[in-house]
Amino acid sequence: MFKIFANAWRVEDIRKKLLFILLLLLIFRFGSAIPLPGIDLQLLDFVRSPDGQGDTAMTIFSMITGGGIGSVFAMGIAPYITASIIMQLLSYALPYFSELKNEGEEGNKKIQQYTRWLAVILAALQAAAMVFSYTNFNNVPGFNLFREGHQTLFVYAIATLAMMTGTIFIMWLAELITEKGIGQGASFLIFANILAALPNGALALWFMATGDSPLLGTIQVVVILAVFAALVAFVVMVHEGERRIPVQYAKRAVAAGRGTMPQNFIPIKVNLAGVLSIIFAMSLLQFPQQIAGFFGVDPRTHAVLRFLDWNNPVGAILYVVLIFMFTHFYTSFAVNPRDMAENLKKNGGFIPGIRPGQPTSEFIQTTVNRLSWIGACFYSLIAITPIVIEALVPDLTGIGFGGTSLLIVTGVALEFVKQLESQLLMRHYKGFL
Repeated sequence: MFKIFANAWRVEDIRKKLLFILLLLLIFRFGSAIPLPGIDLQLLDFVRSPDGQGDTAMTIFSMITGGGIGSVFAMGIAPYITASIIMQLLSYALPYFSELKNEGEEGNKKIQQYTRWLAVILAALQAAAMVFSYTNFNNVPGFNLFREGHQTLFVYAIATLAMMTGTIFIMWLAELITEKGIGQGASFLIFANILAALPNGALALWFMATGDSPLLGTIQVVVILAVFAALVAFVVMVHEGERRIPVQYAKRAVAAGRGTMPQNFIPIKVNLAGVLSIIFAMSLLQFPQQIAGFFGVDPRTHAVLRFLDWNNPVGAILYVVLIFMFTHFYTSFAVNPRDMAENLKKNGGFIPGIRPGQPTSEFIQTTVNRLSWIGACFYSLIAITPIVIEALVPDLTGIGFGGTSLLIVTGVALEFVKQLESQLLMRHYKGFL
């Protein structure tokens, strides 16, 4: 990997793209520190500090894609991610969007435009909700992040507009990275936010190793790092894993006697749903808590929310069940066995030992269902392992050690390396020709 980066840095065009990405990421991180209009800066510093309550107040999408609490980038690119997921599901569920998806580049441009508009609507709604939550921060009555004298409807409206504008600006940054950089801009922004939390995690491990009992703390740190390394290796293995269904073509089979017939496969990835199933499960599990925060929490509601917390055994079990449901749901939309079987039949292809047509479709569907179960087990293990570790080692709570974050960081890093390899290969062939 380091050799790939070294070779890429020597190419002037790729080096400019890398510097351009770095510049936009710095702008993005700088904007996460700009406070909203009317915010009490001293109170905001307390909330953002490790002894404050900031880690418990962030929503699920803010933890993954958002900026700092009380900043103009507080929502990050979360509304755009949500809009993209919704449009992706609609492209499989509704005929109109399915036709747009099949139209090629023009259809994708229309879908992208619909995604932007939906992201703006979601940004307006989420910004208003977050500003309202700051007036009753962390469900504590009277804990208002806005300064006295600025707790008016006009200031709240300006703060909502500023937060909404910040999200639109981040969307523009993401599209710039996609257009003029390397890889997906939204993925890089998420990547940058997750990596920004690593210093706090490293500091927490250092305090653990140099605390009251250094020997026990050192052993805990070693075990945590070993589990972390094992999770990274496991994520890479499953991320790159795929089921290759062998395919033969009648016309090519005729020429098989003249030499070795090329092998053809239908690759179906084990990590088909990606991190979407975990995000859906986490957001749905936290949705009641977010709604309750707007209307106040009485003792009965608090008891229900405590059971829904994934740190509770009941909440953890429900979390795993939701991951399985959403993984199977997304996989059923992402792969269409009937179309794959029809395309094989039209091109004279067949799966050895399987008759063309309906039997091929059923075989592909069975394979996809089995892979979805394997993927769901993988996502559940990734999501539950950090919860178990934090339950065993409470000092790790809130430092950003999350399976979802690990899955995103690993996936983005692997895709970025592949993009660099393709860029180098393209320039190698161009120079050769």
